[in-house]
Amino acid sequence: MARPASLRRCTGRDTMPDHRFPVMSSSVTLTLHGDVAVITIDNPPVNALSPGVPEGIEAQLRAAESDPQVRAIVVRGGGRTFVAGADIGTLELAAWGNHDALPDLHGLLGRIEDATKPVVMAIHGTALGGGLELAMAGHFRVAVADALLGQPEVNLGIIPGAEGTQRLPRLTGIAKALDMCVSGKPLKAADALTAGVIDAIVADVDEAAVAFARQVAGRASWTKTRDRRDQLGTEASNAPLFDEARKTAGKIRKRQTAPLRAVDAIAAAASMPFLDGCRRERELFVECVESEQAKALIHLFFAERAVAKVPGVPKDTPAAALSRVGIVGAGTMGGGIAMACANAGLQVHVKDTSQAALDRSRSTIARNYDTSVTRGRFTPAQVEERIGRIAFQLDAAGFDQADLVIEAAFESLDLKRQIFAELDRVTRPDCVLATNTSTLDIDVIASATSRPASVVGLHFFSPANVMRLLEIVRGRATSPAALATALAAAKRLGKIGVVVGNCPGFVGNRLFFPYMYETQFLAEEGATPEQVDRVLTDFGMAMGMFAVDDMAGIDVAWRVRQELGHFSEPGVRKPLVADRLYEMGRMGQKTGKGWYRYEDHRTATTDPEVNDLIRSLATEAGVPQRTLSEKEILDRSILALVNEGARVLEEGFATRASDIDVVYVNGYGFPSWRGGPMFYADRVGLQEVLERISQFHRDHGERWTPAPLLVRLAGEGKTFRDWDRSRRD
Repeated sequence: MARPASLRRCTGRDTMPDHRFPVMSSSVTLTLHGDVAVITIDNPPVNALSPGVPEGIEAQLRAAESDPQVRAIVVRGGGRTFVAGADIGTLELAAWGNHDALPDLHGLLGRIEDATKPVVMAIHGTALGGGLELAMAGHFRVAVADALLGQPEVNLGIIPGAEGTQRLPRLTGIAKALDMCVSGKPLKAADALTAGVIDAIVADVDEAAVAFARQVAGRASWTKTRDRRDQLGTEASNAPLFDEARKTAGKIRKRQTAPLRAVDAIAAAASMPFLDGCRRERELFVECVESEQAKALIHLFFAERAVAKVPGVPKDTPAAALSRVGIVGAGTMGGGIAMACANAGLQVHVKDTSQAALDRSRSTIARNYDTSVTRGRFTPAQVEERIGRIAFQLDAAGFDQADLVIEAAFESLDLKRQIFAELDRVTRPDCVLATNTSTLDIDVIASATSRPASVVGLHFFSPANVMRLLEIVRGRATSPAALATALAAAKRLGKIGVVVGNCPGFVGNRLFFPYMYETQFLAEEGATPEQVDRVLTDFGMAMGMFAVDDMAGIDVAWRVRQELGHFSEPGVRKPLVADRLYEMGRMGQKTGKGWYRYEDHRTATTDPEVNDLIRSLATEAGVPQRTLSEKEILDRSILALVNEGARVLEEGFATRASDIDVVYVNGYGFPSWRGGPMFYADRVGLQEVLERISQFHRDHGERWTPAPLLVRLAGEGKTFRDWDRSRRD
């Protein structure tokens, strides 16, 4: 298939292509500040390089060059940022085959470099992806102190596609360019200055940037970025850098293609002339953008933004201002939530009935912050400030001033109802009351109060100060205002809030139960825990199911089974081993023994005693033993998620299939580059998924009854993405 001009050509000259799509009007303006022309890109909200914007920049560049009074040119962003990157919508179209949607930046970048007057890129906010590629074509770059600059394309499964891998190493050297393109992490302005990405830090992108441009206007010449080779090193000096970068990519982005292709593209910059390197970069870009990984990661990009659109909660729904938070329960979750709130600048009151529990929590929080200081995330002064925001107490002092109270006691419905009855008495009438329950009925908890409209679930994931997901559970009476406050709280804490319905386990754990139990059935039928976990981690899961059970605590899963009455119906197959491990006191990592043995409470090793126990209990129960293929292990594990996800979707407990994907990628370690369980099922093909589930139904009984929505979509030749679109439309 012939590639469009935007993907074929890199001349470094003024060669803008004919347009094959409607050019959107863009706000790119030119103003004169004496002898300096200022080109302002004003394409809200983030000045993305949407179709029409590059053309607008070039038109204004021509106008500035043709004006004899102009001695220098400044390019800046209007509003809150420079250019945050390409229009992700065009990348999505390209990922699904429409490469013509991508604007051609190559001619523009060459046109900027070939300008006869110095071009100064003035950066505030962010210059990311295409934004940094645009900036690097300038002759000079200045930035305000809090600006961020980076090439984060690997986060979308692609590499820089507008000469970023060719210009960046010419400015920074090979090592820093590799680090930026493989990790995707942006640089702060000070680090960008040290690395050579920018030439100066300025007070603002108005007067200070114009003054800088006026200073350089008198220079007789300047070096184009594409002509620089002094930072590119030698073959001998670069070889170990490329080897190390590939190893790093394998560690931090396991089984992902884009980071390795970024290394290949930078290697081309070091070994080829600029134009040849550009052509190689684009070949690698096309390979990446057409990949399944790019489709999945771009899907997640939009899915994580779609979760903010909640039916019944209009965008203008007022949310309570947050300044003070109460937390009931000083255990692992309570302490993690307290840290998350303190990190967000909130005043925190942690209440517990035991001074010993408060002391343990205080000590754990201090230890966690010490680790953050050691790793360079916080300074000692920042830690002192955060700890100073947390009050540990046995009473409810300060709860009467709280805007939000989060209950984080262990999973007992009676205990939670008792706590909420007390909170109803001691908090302000407008205070939102939240429970961190992971499984229990929000409506029953809310009924202990006189204001069920103010009660919401806030299901944090452990460790709560680290994990990005916050499952926001809407009860029958939960008001739009309470949900808006919960969504605002998620954003304030730097988390992705996903609103879900109130059913046993909500969305995340409701899918998790059949997934967990199916892996235990596989072990009973002849697999081993380590075999099942290896298949799952080879698939890309962050951890295998048995390792997860040990980390969370076998006693936790046991309590959930008791509270929810799992396997209480006659004739339902019940796992044989987990309850026995609980009775033996094997609670997982915290006791050094669970499904695995833990010498250091972290590193899992196979325990022959457990494998013997599994075989013994299976034989006693008459479970036939056989050798299971990796495909069966994988399909029965992952498709258990998909089938239950389809039920949750049809029953309305999840708004979108993509919401389920966001939950599982951000809360349960599902590989982001597979897009989540529902997207994965789409890519396998729902007809094939249905056939496998139907076979499992025949082989293993009612727990594998195909979900009606899955049957319907497969029969119509549709996908879960089609379902999402139909609900949106």
